[in-house]
Amino acid sequence: MKRLHLYVIRSFIGPFIMTFFIVLFVLLMQFLWKYVDDLVGKGLDFKVLAEMMFYASFALIPLAFPLAMLLASIMTFGSLGENYELVAMKASGISLFRIMKPLIVIAVLITFTAFYFSNYVLPETNLRFSTLLYSVKKQRPELVLQPGVFTNEVDGYSIKVGSKDNKTKMLYDVLIYDHTGGKANESVTIADSGFLKITQDRKYMVLNLYDGINYAEQKPQNRSDDNKAFQRNRFEEQTIRVKVRDFDFNRRDESIFRNQYRMLNTSELKLMEDTLTTNYKTRLQKYLFQLNPNQTISKNMVNLLALDDSLKRNISVIQPDSIFSVDSVVAGFDKWVQADIAESALESARRTMQTVNMYQGQLYNQKKTLNKYKMEFHRKFTLSIAVLVFFFIGAPLGAIIRKGGLGMPVIVSILLFIFYYIISMSGEKSAREDAWSMFNGMWFSTYIFLPIGVWLTYKAVTDSAIMSAETYTRFFNRLGLGKLFGIKEKEQEK
Repeated sequence: MKRLHLYVIRSFIGPFIMTFFIVLFVLLMQFLWKYVDDLVGKGLDFKVLAEMMFYASFALIPLAFPLAMLLASIMTFGSLGENYELVAMKASGISLFRIMKPLIVIAVLITFTAFYFSNYVLPETNLRFSTLLYSVKKQRPELVLQPGVFTNEVDGYSIKVGSKDNKTKMLYDVLIYDHTGGKANESVTIADSGFLKITQDRKYMVLNLYDGINYAEQKPQNRSDDNKAFQRNRFEEQTIRVKVRDFDFNRRDESIFRNQYRMLNTSELKLMEDTLTTNYKTRLQKYLFQLNPNQTISKNMVNLLALDDSLKRNISVIQPDSIFSVDSVVAGFDKWVQADIAESALESARRTMQTVNMYQGQLYNQKKTLNKYKMEFHRKFTLSIAVLVFFFIGAPLGAIIRKGGLGMPVIVSILLFIFYYIISMSGEKSAREDAWSMFNGMWFSTYIFLPIGVWLTYKAVTDSAIMSAETYTRFFNRLGLGKLFGIKEKEQEK
């Protein structure tokens, strides 16, 4: 039995490692497509780009674990079924559960590994990645002159070129506006051609101009004199050297992202959640009192918004001694008194509406921030549990498909993961918008896929007819879809 278990483990480990890195590579390409605009044209060193890709790959590992587990389990049991090895094992009296037993242990270990990684390693790498990405976004792009477009990347200068020779790097029809004096268009330079380069230390721009004219206005000698002298100078060659700033790469301080939800572990997330909840309830309490409710409503609001402690009292609702009709009382007043009451009520309603509009956006943003911390706390558990759930789905599906390799297993895995992702995003959105409770929204996908995995595993262990591929072949034949799914006539006869 030990040899059998070792054989099953070896059959699983290879596909799992291969699919894990394939999935990670695909997700990394998606990352590059998302941030390509922030990386191109910044003149970044390969070391910085490699460091960013390294941190980004760590951030994608929690998503790669479940999909790799699903794909590897389908491939493993599909290959065993395709080679009739599962049939031979069952004929020897070995149940499918005993065959799956060593892989269940491995799936549990990978689940705990995924949680440990998400809770302790990922917050630190997310902090470094976010800081590095912020530094890259603040990095000024390389000075690239586009023909026919003004460039203001050089401090104090606006530069425009008519055309550019990509081979020789020669610039033609150069127009430069000098704003270093603090005034617009005080000095203008026009040149027939020129060269532009940035020094190796990226601190100076050197612009060599040829055959041009410089137009400049001179300051008047007397302050009372409004007339300004005009100066025009022709030159055959002129060199402009300008000191530039922020063209070198500067790393930002990591402390600016330290308390964000993606940079915290579970214990830190709970502390931040308690703090944000207290602040939110305090803000909500102040907001409700701005509406000027009556005394009974005010006491109930204080009781509902008070934090849980031993001094909290349950205030009972006061029952009215008598009930009368307000309309009948108001109808007995004079018309001018009724108009005065209506005007006062309308003014009070307008003030209340203004207060509601003023505080609504602030409370919504604060509650949305609080929900992000709650969602991140649950996400660390849901993505880890998804590894185990997908194993119990992939293993019986592999026994049904009976196909190894990267053909049918990849298609089935992608379809299942897309379905899981859609359900997961729907639950998270409902939790983020407070349409559902946070627990139900974040665990909604687990509610659906975990029973499916348990049911499929039970059917596979008990050798149910649902685990036979011929069952689905006959079903599609009855619907007349045999040709559509490529089922041959010999298989139909069988």
